[in-house]
Amino acid sequence: MNVKHFIEDKLLIFEITEEIDHHNSERIRKRADYEIQRFMPKKVIFDFKKVNFMDSAGIGLIIGRYKTTNDFGGNLELINVNSKLKRVFEMSGILKIIPIVEKSSDEKAV
Repeated sequence: MNVKHFIEDKLLIFEITEEIDHHNSERIRKRADYEIQRFMPKKVIFDFKKVNFMDSAGIGLIIGRYKTTNDFGGNLELINVNSKLKRVFEMSGILKIIPIVEKSSDEKAV
């Protein structure tokens, strides 16, 4: 996972570079929580451009980071979500609280 932080915009972008399953989600969670607590961003973006698979552990990962970000007064968005992952998000109901955006207005050149 690559992490980009933009101080002037209080923006934190997580570029996930692997599958999100039970084995990887714990490591991703720890790193994301550390970075969110470290920078306390106003917006957190999870970029799924390089993710082809996600199981229920990924849903838990995203919901947990939504809560953590919300606790710091921030918002969370999802970008570059392929159709297969979008179906997983739709079935889970996560899209009722976390938006998928085509291109975030705050997103830097990623």
